Amino acid sequence: MSLVHLVDIEPVISTDELIDGLVPPPRFGEARFSTYRPNPGEPSQAAALAALEQFADKIAAPPAKKGLFRRTVAPAAASGVYLDGGFGVGKTHLLASLWHAVPGPKAYATFGEMTQLVGMLGFVPTIKRLADHRLIAIDEFELDDPGDTMLMTRLLGELAEAGVSIAATSNTLPDKLGEGRFAAEDFRREIQALSSRFATIRVDGPDFRHQGLAEAPPPMTDAQLQLVAGEAAAHGDSSLDGFEALCRKLAKLHPSKYGRLLDGIGSVGLSHVRPAPDQSVALRLVTFIDRLYDRSIPVSASGGSLGELFTPEMLRGGYRKKYLRATSRILALARDAQNA
Repeated sequence: MSLVHLVDIEPVISTDELIDGLVPPPRFGEARFSTYRPNPGEPSQAAALAALEQFADKIAAPPAKKGLFRRTVAPAAASGVYLDGGFGVGKTHLLASLWHAVPGPKAYATFGEMTQLVGMLGFVPTIKRLADHRLIAIDEFELDDPGDTMLMTRLLGELAEAGVSIAATSNTLPDKLGEGRFAAEDFRREIQALSSRFATIRVDGPDFRHQGLAEAPPPMTDAQLQLVAGEAAAHGDSSLDGFEALCRKLAKLHPSKYGRLLDGIGSVGLSHVRPAPDQSVALRLVTFIDRLYDRSIPVSASGGSLGELFTPEMLRGGYRKKYLRATSRILALARDAQNA
């Protein structure tokens, strides 16, 4: 039980640990279909639950595989599902529930984690490690990087040909809801080789992370933050770092190590927070926030608002969805810290 500094930690993770770690994050470790609570006012949520339960049954009794790199007979029904919807409607809960509901071998990763895995292992070795899986679940499929999108298209295509079932989620912007399947159309266009294999499942609703809740807490003073961090350290390992120093630390680490950096940390304190100075810093913060959220680690801060990490200019750009998701998550973690 101590107050530590993330900037002093040097995380190490092996390739085998990366593979073994392709499971739902701790926040969704207990997610099950039975624990998903569809919003009565959003019938698409109950329909999505029923569709994924049927998909899980199908995966549990799949047709025989023909072997790696061999073509299989095209299935009568889609061999993949794509959950299309806004932020905080339960798509990740449903995806994790699907993963828990089917027998292994299976893998669960965010889009970013999967591209990082290919970067570390190589394309063909990644396929060989995953081709015997029953299910690959990809959370937060991203369409904002053409290179990564096409890499994942090819990877998932090879795995689908080997008989692996694929499930993915992505986000429709809140202001695009009601305009038809905006994100689904993007998804299908970008993964043309796989589109016929995917059944699109719409999940509508408001962001549950903030529905009916008070505004996120305002920034603390430095003295208040030091006191809160010290009190948290009395109950478990807590971290306290300057925001700019942490950003420099993240720049030196491969994103696949961000989760390991947070191992054993019960709460995070950030002093002198300010908006990200450029896109590179902002994108690293997105990945870091995702790892914080995966682990349900409360975040306290002094300086600027955690709700303003990404500038208005950034929010008008191509990574808008990513930044809005990260903002939704970091504010939820700030609220958790206030209520601790």
